[in-house]
Amino acid sequence: MADKLLYSYRDIWKVSIPIMLGLLAQTIVQLTDTYFLGHVGKVAQSAVGLAGVYYIVCFTICFGFSIGAQIMISRRNGEGNHHKIGTIVIQGLAFLLLIALVLFIVSRLVTTNLLAGYLSSEGFYEAFDDYLSWRVFGFFFASMNVMFRAFYVGIARTPVLTLNAVIMGLVNCFFDYVLIFGHWGFPALGVPGAAIASVLSEIASVLFFFIYTFVTVDLKKYGFARMRFQFAIVKSILKISTFTMIQYLISMSTWFIFFIAVYQQSPDALAITNIVRNFYMVFFIPMNAFATTANTLVGNTMGAGRTHEVVPLIKRIGLSSLSMIAVIMATTIIGSEFWISLIAPLDDVALIPQTVAPLMVVVAILPVCSISTVVFNAISGTGNTKAALKLEIATLVLYVLYMYWIVIYKQAPLTICWTVEAVYWGGLLTSSLLYLRYAKWQQKRV
Repeated sequence: MADKLLYSYRDIWKVSIPIMLGLLAQTIVQLTDTYFLGHVGKVAQSAVGLAGVYYIVCFTICFGFSIGAQIMISRRNGEGNHHKIGTIVIQGLAFLLLIALVLFIVSRLVTTNLLAGYLSSEGFYEAFDDYLSWRVFGFFFASMNVMFRAFYVGIARTPVLTLNAVIMGLVNCFFDYVLIFGHWGFPALGVPGAAIASVLSEIASVLFFFIYTFVTVDLKKYGFARMRFQFAIVKSILKISTFTMIQYLISMSTWFIFFIAVYQQSPDALAITNIVRNFYMVFFIPMNAFATTANTLVGNTMGAGRTHEVVPLIKRIGLSSLSMIAVIMATTIIGSEFWISLIAPLDDVALIPQTVAPLMVVVAILPVCSISTVVFNAISGTGNTKAALKLEIATLVLYVLYMYWIVIYKQAPLTICWTVEAVYWGGLLTSSLLYLRYAKWQQKRV
């Protein structure tokens, strides 16, 4: 009689849905900023959208480190070595706060000395800097949040992420409303108010995680008693996460370059691109959830010594992701102009019909994207982050070359410009499948 599968479809959805709901609430934080700033004006909304991408580019360094820690946590969890997990979390928190300090300092220097010359249209750079000068304080709190996330995802205890993200969303929505427009006796801060609201939501998230962990987690079981800094643990995490950190940084940097290139075409092109980006964030909720599930369940499966189940597991997760994306695609296509109108700037409703075609390009790419994210993150879940980085770089070379040709050299219409995503996700899926088929990843130790 064959052994029972370690993770069935039911198990996959049980892990994925809380992550999905958590990501939904976190995305609501971004969409809330977009919605309220749409009442301020197109320039403010576009500038904050670009500043948000810049913030994410910087923060991917912290996120990449947490992914390496998550891989180690999931492997220790699969092995049953729970007492080693707390040390990973504590050392990770300390190191991430150091990274956050560096990012805080460097980002201010980059914004002042490099970006001001590129963002020269009237009022745009001022709005960009007004937002970012407050938003960078979020590095310190967001870095702690991703480490807690790595812990709970690594031990497959994901429902807490939903509750945490709901708290973030509610706090952000409240302070967006009162700080942007000056309701209920608060000052009307406009763009800076949106940034402060986002930082306050991250502070609330950190407080929740600390309280929840101390109240509900068996600290002794997971080895949280060892509070002193141990660089040896950080070094072990870096052996895995260095490649992931570089991978995320390069990947998101190229996306930021895409936004800058579109901005050079026209302010309207950037405004439309920013709207499409918000849809992209919604589309990525289920895809990221299943990708994260692939990462942690593959790690747990390999930790349990059941390597032969990894590829069938990836197939089940991929099909689950694809089924969810099919529903989202149908919903978007049926009411595209209505959905666009919810987040388009109120001072330029003509952007609504112009956004439909670029949005449909992105929708058409989603099936490939949904499978690609799962397969690629499964490779990271095996602990082969160096291989994942190589696959990412090879794909991004094609992406950047195509982007330069289409967006910068040809100055193609915006709808054609968004086909760069097809090149990226198609290339990443192809290279990832070839790696799983021919590479020797089964014996990787972390």
